[in-house]
Amino acid sequence: MKASHQELEDGGDAAGDSFEHEPAGISNRDANDSQTQQLQDEETPEQASAQFAPAAEQAVTATTKGRGGDTNTGNITLKDLTSDHLRPFAIISTSYLLFTVTDGAIRMIVLLHAYNLDFSALEVAIMFSLYELAGAVTNLLAGVMGAKWGIKLTLITGLTLQLAAYGMLFGWNPDWSKGQATIFVTFAQMLAGIAKDLTKLGGKTVTKLVTPEEQNTRLFKLVSLITGWKNSLKGVGYFLGSALIGVSYYLALGFMMGLIVLAMPWAILGLDNKLGTAKKKNSTLREIFVMDNQQLNVLSLARLFLFASRDFWFEVPLPFYLRSPGCVGLGTDPCMDASDCNGGAVCGEDSGVCENFNDGGGCGGLGVQSVVVGAFLGGYIILYGQVQSWTPQLVTGPLGQTPPNKLTEVLWGIFNCLPTLVMGFVMSFSPVFLDYNPGGMAGWLITSIVAFAIIFAINSSIHSYLVVKYAKSDKVAVSVGFYYMSNALGRLMGTIGSGLIFTYVGEYFGEFVGHDGTAGLAACYFAGTLSSAAAAFITTFIDDNEG
Repeated sequence: MKASHQELEDGGDAAGDSFEHEPAGISNRDANDSQTQQLQDEETPEQASAQFAPAAEQAVTATTKGRGGDTNTGNITLKDLTSDHLRPFAIISTSYLLFTVTDGAIRMIVLLHAYNLDFSALEVAIMFSLYELAGAVTNLLAGVMGAKWGIKLTLITGLTLQLAAYGMLFGWNPDWSKGQATIFVTFAQMLAGIAKDLTKLGGKTVTKLVTPEEQNTRLFKLVSLITGWKNSLKGVGYFLGSALIGVSYYLALGFMMGLIVLAMPWAILGLDNKLGTAKKKNSTLREIFVMDNQQLNVLSLARLFLFASRDFWFEVPLPFYLRSPGCVGLGTDPCMDASDCNGGAVCGEDSGVCENFNDGGGCGGLGVQSVVVGAFLGGYIILYGQVQSWTPQLVTGPLGQTPPNKLTEVLWGIFNCLPTLVMGFVMSFSPVFLDYNPGGMAGWLITSIVAFAIIFAINSSIHSYLVVKYAKSDKVAVSVGFYYMSNALGRLMGTIGSGLIFTYVGEYFGEFVGHDGTAGLAACYFAGTLSSAAAAFITTFIDDNEG
């Protein structure tokens, strides 16, 4: 079925072998399917694995049969959604989707608030480090915890930790030293990272649990649709967080806490305590770290570099560059107020000249408002998710690359190098950037973001299929321990690396100006290119006996 391998995208959860307690109408699947479904965070419901496999059509047909073998095509009603077999799906999916908005928002709120408080890109990258590291570890522990104590406990714990993370951010005192603030916010982000993967476990697993025998076509599509909203809502979270912080930092935090509080009562009161517990012997951490599947290990290492290729320029350097003012006129142009200066610059009270609002954030960028930054990043995430949904139908299928093998991924991995490579050269040598043409710069940035989102989504979709393919004869929780952490570790490497590169590459022009952000972002693009090339090269070591 299309939803059978729902969660292949962003690292997985080492859940137990199977599930013990099932609400009325819910059936168990094979233990391997229960594991493979939990490997993806950002994949949409039009699964790579299911779509690439011809047998998917048979699975979809099977799910449209009622108990008597007749096809059920009735409409989905409110009564259906509140029935015993769909109630866990409705509650967990709603909670997960609301959480997803807050997960996207917290990154933008922290990043943009830190920028307003004069933190450098490296300091912000450090703030995000434990978020990513916690994700790598929690991916493993969440599955073991969920299989032992049930989805309800992991979901409520995740929501509670997210609430605590946002609550901590209320205590961020602008009078603290940068060292104090960095430690404090990094710990808050760690709680958010743990919360994400605990909540993700329930959001992903429910699509496996809720498979009633009488499921019809419309119901199947509803399951896929609601699950697929995850990517779009994360993009909405990026945008909302950016827009709200433009009004008030505390308003942004309070609004997101309200969404979490909205989800909690339903999870507490509406779910069975035993939902999702393992009825067989649960996987242990010792078993999870058994790395005896060579193909998956190589693919996991390639995936680490694939995801680093994005975060070398996307998560921290790009929003910093978008917010930063142009270098021309800073420290020299006299002013009466900020309206006399370029966007992103302020009029110095003591100097009487235009100054960089955040000299640690570089100069040379577009100087746009926070809401525009959110639109750039949120738009990328939404586009990425939608393209990923339709990769088999619109890309690999028409090109005769279905089902894909390692050479398909190597080809698209090479393509993944192109947008960042081109942008690196354009930002380094094109008059559009060297002569500071904001309109042309925006055009190049938007084009590169769109191109990378499309190609990166295709790579992720192919990876999702290959993971299922290589793990199909193994218990996934036992055989892919390194894979669970590869996405998070790749993001961690890219995030920290991007902070170092963006902060220290580029000439420093003085305290009123800052360093050359254009050179810094260009170097980040080149780093992303090298990471993409490494991912493609590593993939060639896979032996899938298909070329």
